[in-house]
Amino acid sequence: MDWFAIIKKFYADGDWTKDQVAAAVVKGKITPEQYEEITGEPYVEA
Repeated sequence: MDWFAIIKKFYADGDWTKDQVAAAVVKGKITPEQYEEITGEPYVEA
């Protein structure tokens, strides 16, 4: 499953927040670099 593409689309469509994208990093579905590509902001660990 291409989690990056799925999450990117959800975020672009306004269905996901930055917090939800960050949760995907924590769960190992995407990398911190992919978070930055999706949101346009660097990933900061909570």
